[in-house]
Amino acid sequence: MKKELFDVIVNKGLSYEQYTKLTTEQIEDSQKKVLSEAEKGLLGYTVLNQHRSKRLDKTYSVSDSLNNTLLKVTVPQVWMVITENWCGDSAQSLPVLAKIASVNPLIQLKIVLRDENPEIMDKYLTNGTRSIPVMVAFSNDGDELFKWGPRPEGAVKVIQQAKAEGLEKEKMYERLHAWYAKDKGKEIESEFGILLEPFTVDKSHNKLNP
Repeated sequence: MKKELFDVIVNKGLSYEQYTKLTTEQIEDSQKKVLSEAEKGLLGYTVLNQHRSKRLDKTYSVSDSLNNTLLKVTVPQVWMVITENWCGDSAQSLPVLAKIASVNPLIQLKIVLRDENPEIMDKYLTNGTRSIPVMVAFSNDGDELFKWGPRPEGAVKVIQQAKAEGLEKEKMYERLHAWYAKDKGKEIESEFGILLEPFTVDKSHNKLNP
């Protein structure tokens, strides 16, 4: 990534706490205004997603296995998450990613708003679309280490199956969020355990894996 864009991520990206505070402020501000039907719909999604995220904030904790893997990461990393607070997948994933990142102080989570940063979003399209959330890990020099998103593989399969069955969008997303509720972050943990393995240190041999 170009240095100027990486500097935007590091210097202007939000922490998880700043992002959740911003969401609350946006909801409160919108509730005081006269909104169009489209704006009311967007506000409804944002409020619903805030509830989903708060539930995960209270109930999700990092497993011992992933915790141990995270503590073996000895090289500083910046984890950029591109998202927006009306995104349902983000509400189900971002709280998990934030808690995972918080285990190791060498990992710095930075949240970048998609619609305010198209020059960054367009570098990480999914099948040509601006799908979110997308998480990209960088070294402190701005070198890309790995990418994740916009959904865990299990959620991808749920959507693929729902489309194959010809479900309407509302029913499709009901099924998706039911999957998230049942999974409780386990698949994200599994995927990150694999993604992080090359950056861990085997302390018994004092060398990087592999």
